[in-house]
Amino acid sequence: MEIKNNCIKESLKNVYFVTGTPCGGKTTISRALSQRYGYPVYDVDQVFSRHKAMSNPIDQPAMNQEFPNADAFFLRPYREYAQWLLQNTREQLDFIILDLIRLSQHQPLFCDLHLTVEQVMEITEPQRVVFLIKNPDNLMEEYANRPDHQDFSEYLNSASDPQLAKENCNRALAYLNRQRYDSIRSSSYFWLEREKDSTVENTLQLVAKHFGLPITE
Repeated sequence: MEIKNNCIKESLKNVYFVTGTPCGGKTTISRALSQRYGYPVYDVDQVFSRHKAMSNPIDQPAMNQEFPNADAFFLRPYREYAQWLLQNTREQLDFIILDLIRLSQHQPLFCDLHLTVEQVMEITEPQRVVFLIKNPDNLMEEYANRPDHQDFSEYLNSASDPQLAKENCNRALAYLNRQRYDSIRSSSYFWLEREKDSTVENTLQLVAKHFGLPITE
């Protein structure tokens, strides 16, 4: 069965998508929006284990791939690592859309996830999505040090050569996100790039204005 894009868009009209590239501020801003406007946040990282339990190795091979240790996970060729990350995102998206349709039937919500420009075009309208981006070079230090990524950091540091594992992750993330970063910047979609002087409050106000939400002081 194939569900047409216009049906998906109509079913997701209560969803505000906060997407972009790693460390662009998606989680921070979606949580700040939730606190200010009272709508829940749907964080795809928090539901991955539930979606994996619903998946199977035939239809979702990347989600079901197992790794015996941190070396097998982090020290594989960086392009292979990047493609696996991308495939995971594609496979989980079906589960995400079904969740969002169900959860947004009676109230709006904010969704924190990774989407490409092409995927956004298929599932929502421009006024309901914002891309928060950051230059994809050298992301791992910030990514691994986030409080909500401590399990990832501990797994990374269990590799036989943690520094090499971190460098390989940097290469994989740069390879995966460079084209996405450039595609977002050259698109007609609303995007904000995180800079050294960016503030949560200023970004929050700009995102709320784009979404058509009431602006508060």
